[in-house]
Amino acid sequence: MALYGLIQAAVLLTNAVAVLHEERFLAKIGWSVDQSVGGFGEEPGIKTQLINLIRSVRTVMRVPLIAVNSVCIILLLLFG
Repeated sequence: MALYGLIQAAVLLTNAVAVLHEERFLAKIGWSVDQSVGGFGEEPGIKTQLINLIRSVRTVMRVPLIAVNSVCIILLLLFG
């Protein structure tokens, strides 16, 4: 069950990123979209890349997370 534990940890971390609200949480710590404006041709910094990663996870993983969470819940109910 070590592999299942790793998968469950990855699902929990993805859930944690997916529930971050941009206005309520991220803006308070200075990670809003307005502050990540860069110039043309400049490489984005770590902060901008993390903001884009969070927004991408929230956009792309919303529906698959519902299915993956449902499967994890069913497996936990069946096998403890």
